Amino acid sequence: MKKSIITIIAVVALFACKDNSKKTTVSNEESTTEGETAVKYPSDVIPFMAEWKILLGDGTYEDNLKDYAKDDFFYVANDGKTDWVVYKTPNSGITSRTSSNTRTELGQKEHWIPETGGKLTGTLKVQHVSTSGDARVAASYAVVVGQIHSDEGHENEPIKIFYKKFPGHTKGSVFWNYEINTAGDNSKRWDYSSAVWGNDMSVVGSDAITPPAEPENGIELGEEFSYEINVYKGIMYLTFTSEGHETVKFTKNLLASEFTKTLPEQIKTLYASIGRDGLERENAYAGEIQYFKQGAYNQTNGKSPEDNIVWSTGADTYDGNIEKQYANGDYTEVWFKEATVGAGTQPSEK
Repeated sequence: MKKSIITIIAVVALFACKDNSKKTTVSNEESTTEGETAVKYPSDVIPFMAEWKILLGDGTYEDNLKDYAKDDFFYVANDGKTDWVVYKTPNSGITSRTSSNTRTELGQKEHWIPETGGKLTGTLKVQHVSTSGDARVAASYAVVVGQIHSDEGHENEPIKIFYKKFPGHTKGSVFWNYEINTAGDNSKRWDYSSAVWGNDMSVVGSDAITPPAEPENGIELGEEFSYEINVYKGIMYLTFTSEGHETVKFTKNLLASEFTKTLPEQIKTLYASIGRDGLERENAYAGEIQYFKQGAYNQTNGKSPEDNIVWSTGADTYDGNIEKQYANGDYTEVWFKEATVGAGTQPSEK
């Protein structure tokens, strides 16, 4: 009898230890010197929050991010070593005026034009992407973790940085898209996608449930990577780094378009079914007001793929019930530990 009592105590203690470990991993609290508990806010981890406003996946808008957090959307977590700012958003919620996709994403307060430039950096790891969607749809299972957005004209995007991982795969892809600043009717717009690690956006499944081959040089969930978007005198310089992966760089002119006469083969294939075959104006984004965005812009939605095989992912949304979406893996979650925003700088010659 005595031995049984000791065994029961040991089992209870074991489960208590496991529970405490889990709480430590996700807590946004820290102990004070007086032994009390103090909340840690995203602005304590990444101090640049005064430069931003935010829209959350439930439609909450806030433009004062000093000591601001919201459970289940925007908060601090610790992985046992480092504090991270968490951006989390469901497949379906309340969206912005210009999109049908949810986001928990920062929007830069200061605006600029490509000629004057700006710079955004971030070090992050994607912890989760939607596990439902249609494998034929390019936007399925993806999240945008940083972008430049226009604030006039067509309000298009010179860059969106994506992470995408198909269900059943260990490794996902990081790629960036350039959206043409369409000459004339913006309904003909399209994104040209460039692979960083893994595949570009155009690599899709053969049917709704069959993914393409897993990328050999991809990025896993929970694996850190960093990006730098540096716009200097109208030229966009991109740098992507991750331990154990080749550093990748790109240069893109935002003042003179390369897409004024013919469609790239990627676009002919990917956008053929929805008739997106526009061309870009010659001066691209010259003189157009821009601003940065950073966080988790969920690309997976519940719209029918039959209406748009590129952007309508047909994912589970539970009629917009956020709690059910979170419980069933129908959300995206991105953690940032470092980020900066400021003026564009002359790139080094290295």
